[in-house]
Amino acid sequence: MSDVIAGFINDMLHEADGSAELRRADLANRFNCVPSQINYVISTRFSPERGYIVESRRGGGGYIRIRRISMEPKELVMHTVNAIGDSIDANTAAALVANLLDGLAIDGHTARMMLAATCANALRPADAAERDSIRASIIKQMLINII
Repeated sequence: MSDVIAGFINDMLHEADGSAELRRADLANRFNCVPSQINYVISTRFSPERGYIVESRRGGGGYIRIRRISMEPKELVMHTVNAIGDSIDANTAAALVANLLDGLAIDGHTARMMLAATCANALRPADAAERDSIRASIIKQMLINII
C-alpha cells in the first residue's frame, strides 16, 4: 500500500513540475486507509534526506505541500555534507546516496562504493556505538573528495 501511495504522490509531483499540495484526508479516502498511513509514507519517502521539503498545516483546511529540491550537482553534494551531521544510520545513508544518484551528483559506481564502504559488514570491526559516527565521517570525506 505504501508503494502505491508513494507512486501516486510521485506522479503528482512529476505532473506539477516538482511541487504538489494535497490533503491527508483526501488521500486516505482515495486509498481507503487511515491518515496515519499517509503520514508514514510522507515521512519515510519524502524526507529531506531524499530531496524533498514537506510543509504541513493541520486543521479543517489543512494541507501537505511537498516540493522536490532541485539543485546543481555540486550544490547537492555540499547540501548533503552539511545535512549529515555527526552520525548517520545505514538507512538514512542509503537514502542520501540514492538522492545524490538521482540528482546526478554521483554515478552508479560511486554510489555502490559509498554504500559498500559504509554497510554493516564493512563497519563490523568497529564498536556498535561508534558505527553511525564512522559512517557519517566516511560519507562526508568521500563527498568532499568528489567536489
